[in-house]
Amino acid sequence: METQFRATGFGPSQVALPVIPGNGVGGVIGAVGPDVDPALVGRRVVTSTGGSGAYAEQVVVDAAAPVPVPDGLSLDQAVAVLADGRTALMLTDAATLRPGDRVLIEAAAGGVGSLLVQLAARAGSQVIGLAGGTRKVALLGELGAQVAVDYLAPDWTGRVRAAVGAVDVVFDGVGGTVGRSAFELLAPGGRMLSFGLSSGEWAGIDEEIAAGRGVTVIRPTPTPQQLRAYTERALAEAAAGQLRAVIGQRFPLERAADAHAAISSRATVGKTLLDLR
Repeated sequence: METQFRATGFGPSQVALPVIPGNGVGGVIGAVGPDVDPALVGRRVVTSTGGSGAYAEQVVVDAAAPVPVPDGLSLDQAVAVLADGRTALMLTDAATLRPGDRVLIEAAAGGVGSLLVQLAARAGSQVIGLAGGTRKVALLGELGAQVAVDYLAPDWTGRVRAAVGAVDVVFDGVGGTVGRSAFELLAPGGRMLSFGLSSGEWAGIDEEIAAGRGVTVIRPTPTPQQLRAYTERALAEAAAGQLRAVIGQRFPLERAADAHAAISSRATVGKTLLDLR
C-alpha cells in the first residue's frame, strides 16, 4: 500500500503530502504523557499509528493503542504479525474453513499470504498457493501448501484445475485479472475474500454474478475492538510457535527508498522490515 501511495497517491489512508509513511511500528515505550501509567515505560509493544508516521525513530500514539509483545516473542516477529497476522486471522475466521476445503491463496509468499497458508493448512484444508516467480513458489511447500503454482506461467488456471479441480475458497491478494481468473475457479458454494491489490486494482467481482454462480463474496468489516483482539491473538499464536511470519528482507530506516524499490520490483518475499541501526 505504501509503495502504491508513493507512486500514485492512491491508498486507504486519507493523507496529504508531505507525509511520513508507515502504519505499523514496534519498540519500547520511552515516555508517557500526563495521566498515563508510568509503569508502561520500558514495555515492549507494537502499535498502529493511524496510517502514517511509522518511518521514524520515535512515534507518538494514543495511550490505548499499543499492544504488549508477549514474553518469548522477538520484536521483529511481533512487528511482522502486527497487521498481517490480524488480517490473516480475520480472513480465515470469515471464510469458515473446513477440513478438506480446497483453498486457493494468491500472493501466498507475501506477508498476509504466507500466514494464510499456515492457517489454512492448520485447519485441514487442501492449500493451493499462488505466487509469481520460482523463488516465491519454492517457499510455499515449506509453509504448508500441498500445491504451488506460478501465476506468471502460461495457463496457471489449467494447472490448478489439473491438480484439484475447482476450489472452495479464494483468498485474493492480487486483484485484477489474476483475481478474476481465480474467481472462475470457484465451485458452487464457494467463498471469495479479497485482502490486497498488488496488481494495482481490485478484482471487482460483481456480487450478483457471484450469487448466480452460487459463490459468496465475503467482505469482513471488523470493529476496532475486534481488530485489537485479532492482533492480540496473532501475537499469542506467534509466541506459542503456532504462527511464523516470513521476514524476507530488512533495510535500515534511512534506506526506506531502497525497500520501496525492492517491493515495487516484486523481488521481495514475506514481510519487509525497516530497522533502526
